[in-house]
Amino acid sequence: MNYFERDNNSLLFRSAGETVKLCPWGKNSLRVRATFMGDIQEGEIALLPPEDSQVLIVIGEESASITNGTLTATLTPVEDPFAADTVRIEYTNQRGEVLLREVMPGAPLHIMPREFKVLAGGSFRIRQTFDSDADEKIYGMGQYQQEVLNLKGCNLELAHRNSQASIPFYISSKGYGFLWHNAAIGEVHFGVNTTQWVADISKQLDYWICAGDTPQELISAYTAVTGRPPMMPEYGLGYWQCKLRYYNQEEVLRIAREHKERNIPLDVLVIDYYHWPRCGDFRFDEEFFPNPKEMVDELKAMGIRPMVSFWPQVDWRSENYQEMKQQGLLVKSNNGVDTQMTFHGNNVFLDPTNPRTRDYVWEKCKKNYFDLGIENFWLDEAEPEFIPYDFEKYRYHLGPVSEIGNVFPREYERLFFEGLQKEGRDDIVSLCRCAWVGSQRYGALVWSGDIHSNYEDFRKQICAGIHMGISGIPWWTTDIGGFADGDVREDSFKELLVRWFQYGTFLPVMRMHGARLPHTDIYNKAGELREKTGADNEIWSFGEENYRILRKFIDIREQMRDYTRSVMKEAHETGAPVIRGLFYEFPEDAPCWDIKDQYLFGGDILVAPICHEGATQRDVYLPQGASWTDARDGKVYEGGQTVTVDAPIDTLPIFLRNGAQDFLIGKI
Repeated sequence: MNYFERDNNSLLFRSAGETVKLCPWGKNSLRVRATFMGDIQEGEIALLPPEDSQVLIVIGEESASITNGTLTATLTPVEDPFAADTVRIEYTNQRGEVLLREVMPGAPLHIMPREFKVLAGGSFRIRQTFDSDADEKIYGMGQYQQEVLNLKGCNLELAHRNSQASIPFYISSKGYGFLWHNAAIGEVHFGVNTTQWVADISKQLDYWICAGDTPQELISAYTAVTGRPPMMPEYGLGYWQCKLRYYNQEEVLRIAREHKERNIPLDVLVIDYYHWPRCGDFRFDEEFFPNPKEMVDELKAMGIRPMVSFWPQVDWRSENYQEMKQQGLLVKSNNGVDTQMTFHGNNVFLDPTNPRTRDYVWEKCKKNYFDLGIENFWLDEAEPEFIPYDFEKYRYHLGPVSEIGNVFPREYERLFFEGLQKEGRDDIVSLCRCAWVGSQRYGALVWSGDIHSNYEDFRKQICAGIHMGISGIPWWTTDIGGFADGDVREDSFKELLVRWFQYGTFLPVMRMHGARLPHTDIYNKAGELREKTGADNEIWSFGEENYRILRKFIDIREQMRDYTRSVMKEAHETGAPVIRGLFYEFPEDAPCWDIKDQYLFGGDILVAPICHEGATQRDVYLPQGASWTDARDGKVYEGGQTVTVDAPIDTLPIFLRNGAQDFLIGKI
């Protein structure tokens, strides 16, 4: 029976209404699509068009194969007299080693590796099932708030939430990378028996797989087909100051002036949310910011770039709501009242998947921000934060949220990137609370959301940063000190803040932020309660001794500019993470695949944060294959060992690979 055919450089399988298509898509990579009772759809939700590849396709009597570089897919038909005939796909590398293989279909269980459950309207609920190697280690998948490095055994929701960014790409210790090329809400189960991917609503199955002998090869192949970030501009290399919230023009300028009076280096000062009258007004509230152009001019004269918060919510009372509703520029609830978030009013979300929305919103932002001199935007609420997260209730221009929802943050980031590009800007960085595949190419600097001010959440960020780098998002940061519940009156919080600040020095962007306790209520002249402001959050706000420590680490960040710039150039050119799990640089050293509380900042600086309360000592593993210099005292250690080092409150363990970056010795 002839199941297979060649279509130019693609291999097709057909049987009993199912069509499976495999084609080359980048170096050592294949794209796999399948559908039922229909034709394979062209087009890409995340992948970029590939360069031409030379493939080898072999069609035999009992199987067929397609080879692109070091990756081979072998397709073997399975005939089931009690169910539909199908095919099993196995992926191997150039040595013939099995990388990934679908489950065996057929009797007596009649399990199908690719399962299509028909839904009303012709779409499907899709499930793809692979065999599982219990010893495999898995990294990537975006940002989940858990203190877990190896994701094997995890169940993950394929959906965005505040502090959760679902980016469905991972690399395996077995030497392959896998992208679930689907923006649908769903789930993945990295079980010890099987790996299962589920899309709640989709028109076809679609994934991408590549082979590589090292994590570097896999990340290079993945980012070549999904995009790499621009070159980080100079203002991204220094220190950023923020809090919830600088609520008026006077306070913004007072904080900026004091940084200058104290000679504290400051690249970016962030003006947080509710500087507007209503969500959706997209402008300054003239009562609290009477002359924003004057404010911006003074900040820039001091060498400080202002960044303003933007929310995609549109309040029913906003001056733009009726027009945006009439023009169809808003997310739509499928039924019931159009209220998708209640916060200082009834709000609906703008719809960035609609190009007309992107044009409309940018024109408002150009007039009310860019023309004043503001060129950087903090894109908050980028998931978006539906309350509740009932994804099946909502619809975008591109389709139902259940089918296309995870693309929202990337199109939101695209709105501002393309708008700024039209104005001639090429140094674009947008601070974003979420991301999806391809966000990196739109200048997205992702931060980890509204996390809590405690050591458990601190440790979770170390894992999150490593996974985000593997997921193709090298520009990543956290709220130094955590966002919620940090009380500036408590010594325990001050200790946490210092330890987090030290860690933040060695992140892609060093940014202070938080809703510090105690809060102060803010009222306008009409007596209306506005959004609160938190306690002081500047480095001089936590006592003289802590000020000395925090200032020291800002100075260290300044001294690292040349190094940080070189690491950012590597990310721009190759897609390499800025934050790297030890396994990324040392894949042959087995312990490096399991260490979750250390990382490399670029290739040369090993960072071991102090992330337990009261700790002044910790164990540090030094990877085999290099020598390591303690940046505090210059002592040299050979790799392949664990050392116990002291870390009083004014320092943290930093080790330099093979003596590189020796300018840091004695500075930490």
